[in-house]
Amino acid sequence: MKLGIYIGSFNPVHNGHINLVEFLINNKYVDEVLIVPTGNYWDKQNLIDLKQRIEMLKFFESELIHIDTKHNNIPYTSELMNELKKDYNLNLYLIIGADNLLRLNEWHNYEELIKNNIIVVPRDNIDIEYYKNKLGIKNLIVAKDYEPIDISSTEIRNGGVKYLDNKVLNYIKENKLYGR
Repeated sequence: MKLGIYIGSFNPVHNGHINLVEFLINNKYVDEVLIVPTGNYWDKQNLIDLKQRIEMLKFFESELIHIDTKHNNIPYTSELMNELKKDYNLNLYLIIGADNLLRLNEWHNYEELIKNNIIVVPRDNIDIEYYKNKLGIKNLIVAKDYEPIDISSTEIRNGGVKYLDNKVLNYIKENKLYGR
């Protein structure tokens, strides 16, 4: 079985995140996806409490979409992937956007990280093949037929609701998150 690993702040989770997960499952890139919301170690502004981000992600949990609540405070992707390999005896596939390729060589222990299977989602007309060769990534799969939705989490936090699921929007309002 192929398990996709989708790591991010999900601050908040929006339709673009979920559309990507469903696309990867429906198009057989992976069989299931484990979404791993990150703890508060990221240098990000306006990051709400991890527990609240997990609660919003739980709206999308299913037989094929799982929300991780165990590995959220592992600060480096390479370490997280190593821990997940211990917990899951499956083929793991790290899911990243092509924009991450631009600075992947600056990630902690990236030489170890690129030994993993990696699914790259095209973004911003980035030449994925160029970075695959430059970084020496052997197990790279491009989700070429995916057409990303241009959604900004910052825009959503600033009041945009167009790309939010109603359950997420209601949760944000009920909990007065992001100044609402």
